[in-house]
Amino acid sequence: MAEEKSKHKELAKAGLGKVKGASSGFMTFIKEQNVVGLAVGLVLGAAASALVNSLINNVIMPPLGFLLGSAEGIRGLAFTMGTTPSGEVAVLHYGEFINDLINFLVLALVIYFVVKALKLDIKK
Repeated sequence: MAEEKSKHKELAKAGLGKVKGASSGFMTFIKEQNVVGLAVGLVLGAAASALVNSLINNVIMPPLGFLLGSAEGIRGLAFTMGTTPSGEVAVLHYGEFINDLINFLVLALVIYFVVKALKLDIKK
């Protein structure tokens, strides 16, 4: 019985050693691969995206829509193509696409300037 308990303790220690080894290996991976930096970059990128979306939707698009004659901003621009055989009106909402395209271009420009300003484009 005592012999069985000592074997059980040895097996438990060996298993615990494997867990400790795996966790230290995981921590080494996180440190060497800059996983924390990547996570911070993703969070900041999401925040920058929300800020750029707000700038475009609330500051840039309403005056453009006003100039183009749309009360909803540029998103309200649409072209009525006619009616479908079932009697529904077929509408092409090209303003939504233009809005998303401008949003993408401004966000890409902001990311470009941030990368240049932080000199992240230079290989070490």
